[in-house]
Amino acid sequence: MHDFDELAAFDAIMASGSLTSSARKLGLAKSTLSRRISQLESRLGQPLLRRQANRLIPTEAGLLFHDYCREMLRLASRSREALADLSEAVRGRLTLGVHCGLARSWAAGVAEDFLARHPEVELTLQAREQAECSPESQCVQVWLGEVPTEAGLRAEPLGRLSRHLYASPDYLARHGAPAHPEALAHHPWIDLLGTTHAGLTLHHSEQGAFCFRPPRSRLRVDLPVLHVDAIARGQGIGVLPEWIVAAREAHHPGELVACLPAWRPMPLAVTLLYPYGQRPRRVDALLDCLRRAVPEAWRP
Repeated sequence: MHDFDELAAFDAIMASGSLTSSARKLGLAKSTLSRRISQLESRLGQPLLRRQANRLIPTEAGLLFHDYCREMLRLASRSREALADLSEAVRGRLTLGVHCGLARSWAAGVAEDFLARHPEVELTLQAREQAECSPESQCVQVWLGEVPTEAGLRAEPLGRLSRHLYASPDYLARHGAPAHPEALAHHPWIDLLGTTHAGLTLHHSEQGAFCFRPPRSRLRVDLPVLHVDAIARGQGIGVLPEWIVAAREAHHPGELVACLPAWRPMPLAVTLLYPYGQRPRRVDALLDCLRRAVPEAWRP
């Protein structure tokens, strides 16, 4: 029967190659860590590590055993998490994947609130440009825009972000404000991740719909904050969610002005993605936290 403290000691040294740094990482004395390695080697009946210069490197037996060591540690971690799910406490590791357009402006604050409520949870927050569609995915995701049709996950609507065309006052003073969507073809267009490359349909309550094919964008950005910055600095016209503009205007008033306010693109859906079936308590707790944190401006 293996001692998991000894396995963790061996795995740490395999990762760092240093007794000193491994002891520091595990919060142990070097003598304690060295003793655990000696005890593990004694149980196995052969050496796992040898010293070369100032590093500890694995023997052939060490390389072979390390794969089994990591698997045993993973199983131990999963068993602890499974048992934790049977208790009333919310604990364990979670991953929250968020569309890059919402990660900084919304999800970061939600993550802080969730961790404050649940001190025994470890949360990884990831800003993503693509949703993870695998039904085996155990992470919770918040997506902005169209959800991939192949996503084998439960898709729960959270809200909708209304949008407008925006420019800076300085840009409009220099180039004039467009009076009709047709005039947009004569203005520089700022594109985000190529989202309007195939066209953008604008809707008017009286004049119907107009399909606008933006001119080739000389500036394309892959982060929403860069998108807003480029429009605010007078580089051209682009489409932005009203909620993001309102947050920007709260700190930098007067930087952005709506163009063609009577012509509106379709709103962007905000969707919560998570696995089907029975979920650990920590996942349900995170889902509840995300639902409670939906801003009023997102609600239809």
